[in-house]
Amino acid sequence: MIEVQDLTKFYGPTLAIDRLTFAVEPGEIVGFLGPNAAGKTTTLKILAGFLAPTSGSAAVNGHDCLTASLQARASLGYLPETAPLYPDLTVTQFLRFAARAKGVDPKAESGEIDRIIEDCGLTEVRHTLNASLSKGFRQRLGLAQALLGSPPLLILDEPTIGLDPSQIVEIRQLIKELAGAHTVILSSHILPEVSMLCERVIIINHGRIVASDTPQNLSRQMSRGSRIALGVRGPEPEVAAALQGVSGVRTVAAQGDGRYLVEAGDLELRPLLARLVVEKGWDLLELKAQEFTLEDVFLNLVTEEEADAP
Repeated sequence: MIEVQDLTKFYGPTLAIDRLTFAVEPGEIVGFLGPNAAGKTTTLKILAGFLAPTSGSAAVNGHDCLTASLQARASLGYLPETAPLYPDLTVTQFLRFAARAKGVDPKAESGEIDRIIEDCGLTEVRHTLNASLSKGFRQRLGLAQALLGSPPLLILDEPTIGLDPSQIVEIRQLIKELAGAHTVILSSHILPEVSMLCERVIIINHGRIVASDTPQNLSRQMSRGSRIALGVRGPEPEVAAALQGVSGVRTVAAQGDGRYLVEAGDLELRPLLARLVVEKGWDLLELKAQEFTLEDVFLNLVTEEEADAP
C-alpha cells in the first residue's frame, strides 16, 4: 500500500528526512513515531501530496506521490493535526463539499454522507455549524472527511490531540473499527495509544528510521534483563539497600509509598527478593514482573541516537 525508497527532504540547508525506506502492507495499522522535529509530519505530507521530496520516491497504492499525484491522493484520506474545517458550513454541508472535491459519484453522494455521519457518530450534530462543534466532534468530522469515498489508505496525524479522556476513547474505538477495511498510518505522541492500536511501529529520529517492528518484538529486543515491581512495607533506605545487595540486581529505584522498581539480569530473582523481604520482617505487598513498554523502547532509542549524534 505504501512504498518509500530513499526518501530525502531538505528545507534549504536543513535536512528534515534522510533516505527513509519502508513499506506498509494493505490492511496494516502502523504507528509512525518520533520526537519533535524528527521528520514525521514532513514524511506524512509527502505521502499526502502536500510536499515534494528532494530525492527518493514514495508511492501510495502503486501511484508515485510526485509523478502521479492525483491518483495517489485519490487512494488516501488525510487527517492532519488540525482538522481542516470550514467554520461557516454545517457538518452535512462540509461533507458534501468534501465529497465533491474527492470526486464521489453524485448519485451515491447523499448515501455516502449519511453512512459516514452514522459511522463517525455525527448524527446529532449533522445540522450544526462547524464553528460551534466541540473539539471531539471536530476531530470526528475531520476523520469523517478522510473516510469519504472509502479510500484504501488513511493517514492520521495526532488524531486524539487536545481531546478529553472520554473523547480519546471514542476516537480510538473508531480507528480500531477501521482495521482490515483500511490501511492506517498513525502518528501520535501518546505511546500507550500506539501500543493499543498499532500492529507495527516505525520510529524515526533526526530524519532516519531507528526501529521498525511490532511493539512486542521491540520490547523484547530492548529489554536487557528483567524488571520487577515490588511493594514493601518497611523503612525505605533499608529496603532499597537490601534489594540492591541481592546478587544479579543492577538498579533499584524507590518510587514512593513503598514501591520499588528493580532491574536485573536474565536470572529469575523474584523468589530471592521475596525471601529477603520476609526474612527482614517486612510486609511484601506486591511482587510482579513488569514488561518493558513502548515508551521505554522509544526513550532508549532516542537517547542512544542523541548520544551518538556529533
